[in-house]
Amino acid sequence: MKLSVIMPVYNEKYTIMEIVYKVMKVNMEKELIIVDDCSADGTREELKKMYNNDNIKIIYHDKNMGKGMAIRTAINYVTGDIIIIQDADLEYEPEDYYELTRPIIEGKADVVYGSRELLKENRISYYRFAMGGRFLSWLTNLLYHSSITDEPTCYKVFRADVLKSINLKCKRFEFCPEVTAKILKRGINIYEVPIHYYPRSIEQGKKIKWKDGLEAIWTLIKYRFLGKHFL
Repeated sequence: MKLSVIMPVYNEKYTIMEIVYKVMKVNMEKELIIVDDCSADGTREELKKMYNNDNIKIIYHDKNMGKGMAIRTAINYVTGDIIIIQDADLEYEPEDYYELTRPIIEGKADVVYGSRELLKENRISYYRFAMGGRFLSWLTNLLYHSSITDEPTCYKVFRADVLKSINLKCKRFEFCPEVTAKILKRGINIYEVPIHYYPRSIEQGKKIKWKDGLEAIWTLIKYRFLGKHFL
């Protein structure tokens, strides 16, 4: 099965080339779809230096619209059977693709999340971020009667037809709670596997803010009670 890696990018000049190298090094049939969300730090110039490769597609937004919009743009270019979301920093390890895609390839799952909580050797970034992530997972389980351990993980993996069928409305970081809510509300089970995690600091470019946490909470609550036509 062909893997489509969606990589939303915004101001990642110092990591973009290394993460692209790590993704392409993974020995799987795949394509990489990069959406630069109007970076202003030289990331675009780095991307334009990239060698020609039929397995890499680069799309440039004319204005900054957010991670969710970048993912929505990328979905239109997907040709693979499985889709994975990949951040453009170095917090996550592409070598985990093998285990993340295995449940879908083997027909055991339609959606897989990589859980940072299930690998105890992982460090946390900041205490407030770790507690925030655990709260979102608890709230998700409470609202949707699920049992996931890492709702806000970057590594979300989908059968392509499942993700393409979801009516996404997200613009920024609310992609995670929106897609989680809509998947669970459809009655699709989320399969989790442990993943490696190498957190970076705010000084190194971590972008999530407390307002994004509030937006995530509201998104989970909102989609719990909206009708099925919103899915």
